[in-house]
Amino acid sequence: MSKTIRRLMNGALSAALAAALLCGGGAAARTAVDDNGDAVELPEHVERAVVANILPLGSAAVVYSGDAKRVVGMHPASLSAAAGGLTGRFYPDTLKTPTGFIQGANLNIESLLALKPDVVLVNAPDRRMLERVRAAGLTAFGVSPTKWGYDVVETFTGWVNALEAVFPDGKAKGEFLKSEMRRAADLVAARVKDVPESEKPSVLFVVRTDGRQLVVSGRRFFGESWCALAGAKNAAHGIAAENANAAVTMESVYAWNPDVVLLTNFTPLSPADLYAGRDAGRDWSHVKAVAEKAVHKMPLGVYRTFTPSLDAPVTLVWLAKTLHPARFADVDVRAWAKDYYRKGFGLELAQADLDRLFSPDARAAKNASTNVRSGR
Repeated sequence: MSKTIRRLMNGALSAALAAALLCGGGAAARTAVDDNGDAVELPEHVERAVVANILPLGSAAVVYSGDAKRVVGMHPASLSAAAGGLTGRFYPDTLKTPTGFIQGANLNIESLLALKPDVVLVNAPDRRMLERVRAAGLTAFGVSPTKWGYDVVETFTGWVNALEAVFPDGKAKGEFLKSEMRRAADLVAARVKDVPESEKPSVLFVVRTDGRQLVVSGRRFFGESWCALAGAKNAAHGIAAENANAAVTMESVYAWNPDVVLLTNFTPLSPADLYAGRDAGRDWSHVKAVAEKAVHKMPLGVYRTFTPSLDAPVTLVWLAKTLHPARFADVDVRAWAKDYYRKGFGLELAQADLDRLFSPDARAAKNASTNVRSGR
């Protein structure tokens, strides 16, 4: 054997050994680009993902990957949504997922290292957390809640693309989900396009309430996009505060006097609570939506549906029918949901599951802290 051939063989063996060490004992590496535009080296098959402060991706990663054991850590606020919704119902091992590595916006690096993750999903704008994870020798992948300007369809598509990047074995699933989002948006657009501006209902999204604050969706949060898609007007459009920073007084609510109030699953409040005056001393009785019994609790699916996680196509159809029942009289939202979750994720929803989806209880609001607003 010539020296040249031996040199080439030794070089090839060294490169193969280096690649094996890099990728955890032989798993081939690949490069994916995250929402910050960073090139991230990932193993070909991610077995241990941790979802930090990008809250909607916790349960979404479980359902998208189809295996709760592939998500070895998530935020407590993500876990409470999973426990109250479909994720915990169909993937009960999710409820055992460790959460102690993060509290609010505070990350414990030692606890994170103990989880031995292949990748850590981090809120993309949180450069400090990304740098801390990478400085610890771990792989961090940024997923953004804000990159698409709170456009529901674009954010849904972006998050599905992120899941495809992390779990490429689910690419066919991702393509189906994106096609269903387009189908739902096209259906709703065709039916609400001729609603006169004067007949569009004004909708107030109550994102969160507690004894101190009433937080709504202004024009720089998902409520604005939901209204635009569903043929409605955002009652709080005049509020410029971004994300869950739009704290308002009841005087503002009285001035808006919305036709419809939608309660998210970041608050434990139910329609009955508003009708009975059980909102921390706030008097909703003078608000049109309350007087006319037009208060609705948003569904709770894979995640809290105000944010366009994997449930967004179903949420849009539900919202459009809720706001325009006559225009969607022939649309069976429960049948749509059953079809979507079966074809998208292989989940067979019984009537009890549909009840759970469309009539959620207060549990999902647990740990939905204001300290992690940007990761909602």
